Amino acid sequence: MPLLYLIIRKKGGDIHMKVTIWKNDNESNERAITRFNKKVQGSRKIIKIRSDRYHKKDATKRYARAAAIMRDHHRARKEKTKFY
Repeated sequence: MPLLYLIIRKKGGDIHMKVTIWKNDNESNERAITRFNKKVQGSRKIIKIRSDRYHKKDATKRYARAAAIMRDHHRARKEKTKFY
């Protein structure tokens, strides 16, 4: 049985994420928890859950087009200023 397992509670029910760790023989509990926290942060599942917390309205065509133009502009400017 795994030592730590991530379960997130939401209104519609529990969401079980596949982030588990097993404690090594010579490992303290604090170290195991630290390792678990790093693994959870690395999986980026918390960011996904937080972004899904509130409903976001879909971007309109006009806004999406403007965002794409600005993104291309910033990428081109960043490419110009590279030092290598």
